[in-house]
Amino acid sequence: MSTKDYLEKDYYKALGVAKGAAAPEIKKAYRKLARELHPDKNPGDTKAEERFKEVSEAYDVLSDEKRRREYDEARSLFGSGGGLGGFGRGGAAGTPGGTNFDLSDLFAGTGGARTSGGIGDLFGGLFGRGGRGAGHQGPARGADVEAEATLDFNEAVHGVALPLRLTSPGACQTCRGTGAKPGTMPRTCPICNGVGLTTRNQGAFAFSEPCRECRGSGSIVDEPCPECGGSGATTRTSTITVRIPPGVKDGQRVRIAGRGAPGEPGGTPGDLYVVVHVRSHDLFARTGDDLALTLPVTFAEAALGAAIRVPTLDSAVTLKIPAGTASGRTFRVKGKGVASKNRQGDLLVTVEVVVPAKTSTQARDALEAYAKAAPEDPRPHLTRRVGSHG
Repeated sequence: MSTKDYLEKDYYKALGVAKGAAAPEIKKAYRKLARELHPDKNPGDTKAEERFKEVSEAYDVLSDEKRRREYDEARSLFGSGGGLGGFGRGGAAGTPGGTNFDLSDLFAGTGGARTSGGIGDLFGGLFGRGGRGAGHQGPARGADVEAEATLDFNEAVHGVALPLRLTSPGACQTCRGTGAKPGTMPRTCPICNGVGLTTRNQGAFAFSEPCRECRGSGSIVDEPCPECGGSGATTRTSTITVRIPPGVKDGQRVRIAGRGAPGEPGGTPGDLYVVVHVRSHDLFARTGDDLALTLPVTFAEAALGAAIRVPTLDSAVTLKIPAGTASGRTFRVKGKGVASKNRQGDLLVTVEVVVPAKTSTQARDALEAYAKAAPEDPRPHLTRRVGSHG
C-alpha cells in the first residue's frame, strides 16, 4: 500500500466512530461490524468481504495506541489526501500555503532510501506491525488477527487445546502473494525504479510524491492473477489448533505468536489474539484466582459442629465446621482454587444454614424443647430498643 493510499483512508469513518472515540467504543464498533460482515455470514457477497477487510484494517491501526497516534499525526500533517507535495495550510516559513516546501532532504537522493529520523521514522511508525521501520527495507510483517472462543469453566481453569476456524486476509495461494498471473512476475516500475516515489523540480525546490505509474508500490503487474485480481491477497479460511493456557479469565486476550495474517513474501506473519469467554459453573464462582462455594448446612451441624465433604474442581476435601458457626461465615481451603502464573488460588467456602420448609412431629417437639432450653436471647439489643419505645 502506498503512503498516499494509506493516508487517504478514513479509519474512523470505516468503523463509524468519532475521531476522539475511546478504545472500548472502537472495539465495540469493530466487533459489531465484524460479526455483520464476516464472510461466513455473507457467502459470495464481495461487497461485504471488502468491507470486512476495510473494517479489519481500520481496527488493526486504531486498536494500537501508538499506531493510532501516528496515523492521526500524519493525517493532520499531510492532510487526508496524503499528498507529499506540500503541507497545505500553514506551510514552511516563507512559503505561503506550503506549496514550495522542499522534501528532498527527507529522502536520500534518487535512490529513495529512507534516512534515519524525519519522515522515514514517521512512516515506519505509521505502518507499525504491518509495515517497515525506519532504516529497514524488508518485507512487511503480517497483520494481527483476532478471534473469539467460548470455554467451559473447567477448560478455562485447567487449559485446553481447541480448534479455531479463522477467516482473514492472506497471501493468494495462486500467485503466492505477487499479484501476477502464475508463470509471470511483476516488473520494476521504470518511472521510479522500484522506489515508489517520484521527485519533480520546480525552480530551486523539489517535490516528492507517490509514483503515479505504480501507485507507490514500486512494481507493475502486467498480467494480474485471476484469483486475486493483482492484489496478492485473498480472504482465506483455515482451521488451526491453539493451546489456551490454564487460569484464563473471562474476557482475557490470549496471544498466539505467528498465527496471524501472513506478511509480504519473506516477511514474518502477524499474531493471533484469542478473546476468551468462559461459561459459568453450576457450583463455583470465581474471583481472581480464588473459587467461591456456598455450603448448605443444617442447624444442628452449625450449632454442634460437623465434618462435611466439600467438592472442589478436582476431587473433594473434608471441611471441619466448628460448633457455633454462624450462617454466612467463610472458611478458606488453601490451594484448591485456580493455578495461574502468579499464585495458586484458594477455595472460599461460605456456610449457609438451611431452614427446613416442613418438619416432622418429632422434629418439631425437639425444636420446641430446644427453644425452652435456649441459654440466651440472640436479640437483646433489639429487645431493649423496642422496649424503650413502648
